[in-house]
Amino acid sequence: MDTKPRFFDEMYDASGAPRDPYRLYSDWFGQEDIKHLRQKSQDAEAFFRRIGITFNVYGQQEADERLIPFDIVPRIISAREWARLEQGIEQRVRAINAFLYDIYHRQEILRAGRLPKEIIARNEAFLSKMIGVNPPGGVYTHIVGTDLVRTGEDEFYVLEDNARTPSGVSYMLENRETMLQMFPELFTKLKVRPVSHYPQNLRRSLADCAPPAFNGDKPEIAVLTPGIYNSAYFEHAFLADQMGAELVESHDLRIVDGRVCMRTTQGYKAIDVLYRRVDDDYLDPLNFKPESMLGVPGIMDVYRAGGITIANAPGTGIADDKALYSYMPDIVEFYTGEKAILQNVPTWRCSEPDSLKYVLDHLSELVVKEVHGSGGYGMLVGPAASKRELARFEKKLRARPSNYIAQPTLALSTVPIMVKKGLAPRHVDLRPFVLVSPDKIRITPGGLTRVALKEGSLVVNSSQGGGTKDTWVLGD
Repeated sequence: MDTKPRFFDEMYDASGAPRDPYRLYSDWFGQEDIKHLRQKSQDAEAFFRRIGITFNVYGQQEADERLIPFDIVPRIISAREWARLEQGIEQRVRAINAFLYDIYHRQEILRAGRLPKEIIARNEAFLSKMIGVNPPGGVYTHIVGTDLVRTGEDEFYVLEDNARTPSGVSYMLENRETMLQMFPELFTKLKVRPVSHYPQNLRRSLADCAPPAFNGDKPEIAVLTPGIYNSAYFEHAFLADQMGAELVESHDLRIVDGRVCMRTTQGYKAIDVLYRRVDDDYLDPLNFKPESMLGVPGIMDVYRAGGITIANAPGTGIADDKALYSYMPDIVEFYTGEKAILQNVPTWRCSEPDSLKYVLDHLSELVVKEVHGSGGYGMLVGPAASKRELARFEKKLRARPSNYIAQPTLALSTVPIMVKKGLAPRHVDLRPFVLVSPDKIRITPGGLTRVALKEGSLVVNSSQGGGTKDTWVLGD
């Protein structure tokens, strides 16, 4: 197997021996026929294609709908490693919710001088209409997807906090279902912790955040989707089905007697909790973008009056804004009184003249991201960029420095994938999914591992050619 010593290989140590979490899997793999495993890989692809696990790519002229490549070699995390990650993720999520409450109320963190006022005042992700609003149960981020990368044995970094409408959980669930069908014996042998309870826990967490207007036994939950042309539509439909909730679009909804109601065969029925997969700007044309056809006119007024729970709450985007990211260690310490368990990646804010100068001088060595960007769009990976790409990006930076942050190019860990000759290392990241209710934080063991399938690539996003793996967290 071709390994590169400067990257941490999660499966094999420097001598080529399997690390502890992979030992039983490595023994099993060594006894399997490669041709048989390659056939299994093809079977997995056929399964995904048959049930329609696809995503849409924006800005493409052809092949808009794509299949996300799936690799059958699992990523395996030991119980000890997961326990530390779980602790760090929970600490961070608690701090984010405390920060959101504070920033939309007394803004103590600004008064204390721990955060510059302009980073909030000039930030388009900050929603002034949320000032003074108390979300049901005090929960802002009901669903969080924390992106993690690994660089060493015990070195994990938070790459970003997805606190708006994190996606990918359907792929985590379908990846596991596929692996269970193909290799059932491995799950018993390795004592892999299950993830299948996620939809039930999601419904339970959302129900626990029912609004003051709810007075029944079972809250009515619905999933709001922008429609079939959205890149994550499969996931919206999948989660609604798995939760036993209604999947609705804007034209299915209207305001009736101060409640948001959905159209049914028996008339309009009030919704208690709306799991929205529509961005803030498009949520309510009366309060935000008037041209929006994706939202519900007046839903923000109903929300402020306690007539509905919106998950995630409007305005949560300020917490995962990349300009704010570099302050997260201070935010964690301010609200928890503890040092952050999980590290941040060192970050240069290009809005600051000294930082901008450094970034411009070292552009070929850095990763530069748009402050409000996502999905791998609008970013520059300096070491992989051509001279022309670097020159083009330099012009963008000089024109709008406040629109960018820069980070060092991390030596992301690798996990093997199946190739024609056997196994080959590829870079990975991890997105664990977190569910937050008023009295409990549930973290699904594992999450979505994204893998850069192209040799040498550090970009794992599916929109940029990346694939996914099943993530196994081992029991004690």
